[in-house]
Amino acid sequence: MKQQYLRVGQIVRAHGVRGDVKLISLTDDPARFRALKTAYLETTAGAYAPVAITGVRFLPDAVLLHLDGYDTVEQAETLKNVYLCVDRDNAVKLKKGSYFVADLIGCETFDTGGKAYGKVTDVLETGANDVYEIEHGKLLVPALKRVLSEVDVERGRIVFDAEVLGEVGCFAD
Repeated sequence: MKQQYLRVGQIVRAHGVRGDVKLISLTDDPARFRALKTAYLETTAGAYAPVAITGVRFLPDAVLLHLDGYDTVEQAETLKNVYLCVDRDNAVKLKKGSYFVADLIGCETFDTGGKAYGKVTDVLETGANDVYEIEHGKLLVPALKRVLSEVDVERGRIVFDAEVLGEVGCFAD
């Protein structure tokens, strides 16, 4: 089942004395924050609290946000390590063949011969291409078109081309 909220950044610290926060973007396009008016703070209890974004600035390695109701450095410091999320209605629209990491994690994996490999437990961003981690490192598979025969996040299923998987997959044993 798809998650209702998607993480777009993690607050790493307060910035300045007016309650701004420094956020590390978890999205491919940090410019998306310019248009974002409402987001959700993911609490440690797993709840999501709505928050209005009233200011956005950019640093070379981060995004500075001002969140409504957080007007002092002390208030901003309470948000350290909190994830900023969007609901699916406000998520960016993906191109065909692109998927949210949250939707890939938990998918069952198979090859075209029907052999099961387990669930995707992480997606590693390497720069050149993403790498799907299966069962906490038992198998690493580069997310290349030639290896992916089928990706169906609605059904929670990924099928790898068996022949190509033998060439590019990194097996733990």
